[in-house]
Parts: sequence; C-alpha cells; structure tokens
Amino acid sequence: MELLNSNPKYNLFGFKNPDYKDAKIVVLPVPYDAATSYRAGAREGPHAIIDASRNMEYYSEELGLDVIEDGLSVYTLDELMPNSRSPEAMVMDVQKETEKIYEDEKIPLVLGGDHSIAIGSITALAKKRNDFSVLHFDAHSDSRDEYLGSKYSHACIMARSRDVCDSCYSVGVRSIYKEGAEEFGNEILFRKDMHTMSIEDIVTKIVNVTKKNIYLTIDVDVLDPSEMPSTGTPEPDGLSFHELTSILKGVLQRKKLLGLDFCELSPIGGFIAPNYLVAKLAYLTLGYAFSLPKKE
Repeated sequence: MELLNSNPKYNLFGFKNPDYKDAKIVVLPVPYDAATSYRAGAREGPHAIIDASRNMEYYSEELGLDVIEDGLSVYTLDELMPNSRSPEAMVMDVQKETEKIYEDEKIPLVLGGDHSIAIGSITALAKKRNDFSVLHFDAHSDSRDEYLGSKYSHACIMARSRDVCDSCYSVGVRSIYKEGAEEFGNEILFRKDMHTMSIEDIVTKIVNVTKKNIYLTIDVDVLDPSEMPSTGTPEPDGLSFHELTSILKGVLQRKKLLGLDFCELSPIGGFIAPNYLVAKLAYLTLGYAFSLPKKE
C-alpha cells in the first residue's frame, strides 16, 4: 500500500535512490570522530546533514534548475560502521569503500565525521590516478605529520595527502603552527590575504595553481563561527557562506570534480541551521560541478 502522505526517503536529498549502476554520485556517510583533538560530536554529522537535506526545496533560483530532477543521479550508501581499533584502521576502511566507488567509475561524496576520513578517499583516488589536485578548504592547515600520537589525526590530512599527491592547495587557513607556515606557506591561500582579493581574484589564483582534475575536501570550520558554530575547532574570521559558494562556483565551472567530502559538522542539539547549511552547500556544490556549463 502506498501512503497518501509519507516522509522523504532517508538518503541525501530525500529522493528515491536510483539503481546503484545508474548513479553518478555515490554518498558514503561516515559517522566517526575518534581522531578529533578538541570537541567531539562530528560522528553525528552525517545523520544531521542527511536529515536536513530531506527538508530542502530542490529548485535553486541561483542555478535556475533542480539539480536532481534535471538529471544528476545520487545514490546513498548505508553508514560505514566506525572502526574503533584506531584512526588508521578507520581511514583504511574508508579507502576500501571509496576504491570500490572509483572502480565503478562513480564519484564519491563522503560525509564526515571528522576530517581524518578524507585521507581514505584521497588515497583511494591516488591509487587510481595521479593527474589531480587536492583542493582543501579549512580554517586549519592540517599539515602536521603527526598529532597526539597519530599520523591519521584530523590535523594530519594534508600531510597524508602530500604523501600521495604532488599538487595540494589549501584555502581559508587562519590557524597554523610556525614551522608549517614556513614549509607550506606557498601551498596555502591564507584568510588574511583573501581580505584584499576579489572573488574573481581568488578563483583565478586557485585555478592557476591546481590541475584540471580536483578532489575537493571541505572542513566546515572554514566558515565563520557566526554562520557555522557547529564544529569542533572553530576559528574566528572565517568565510561567509556566500564567499565560499561563490569561490566554489567559479572554480568548479573550470575544473573537473573527481571526488569530494564535507567534514567536521558537530551538530548542536536543537540548533538545525548549521546542519541545513551543509546540506545546501553539498547540493549547490554538485550543481556547480555538474549542472552548469563549463568555462575556460
């Protein structure tokens, strides 16, 4: 029997899942936060994003279309069970799952969870090809080789990315240790420098220093805490939602997106606006990458 009224399906954006074989985007929720260093809670992020996404209007007045109805097929996998043995073991599980997605010629969209899980999906892509850049939006440089006794801390994702990828670029950073600033400063667009740049200047800079193909990893603390308080290590003076989406739009119309993740949403009970923000950000990002005409 079909109900006259029923809730949207429990998957990203609330649409009936297509057959896996027909999907272009495959969503992998990873409710894991054992590699955080300050406030835990990011394990609740995937559920919060999915739940919020089921209550969105899907027509975008900015894009002038409905991303899903206009042809982008998105399939949501079950949540990946956390591996309690170690952050490295969890990263390996994410790597194995995303390797399968890449083998099937699909694009993984990983929902964290703390940022350490991005190491798995980036490493999986690097095992398949080497013609891509890691484009990293974050308040923190995440460039420490080891933190709190682990090379797989959420503070190490760019160090591990550089192990497997020769082109890595970070945007929006406003928290970094002295040695990291000295060693990796030329691979970072610091927030302090963005204040004097136009959106088009920022987009041009990113486009010029990255390859045609990109893996996009977004820690939601790149946003200002006034818009994104629901994260474990917030930093003042972040990007606005409008700045972030404008930059992504400009970049993704000029690049080919091979994979992406959204991490570090740590929901605050009863406060749903940040959850909705990440759901909307994921929707628009897919629209920019796959529904708008490309620019040279």
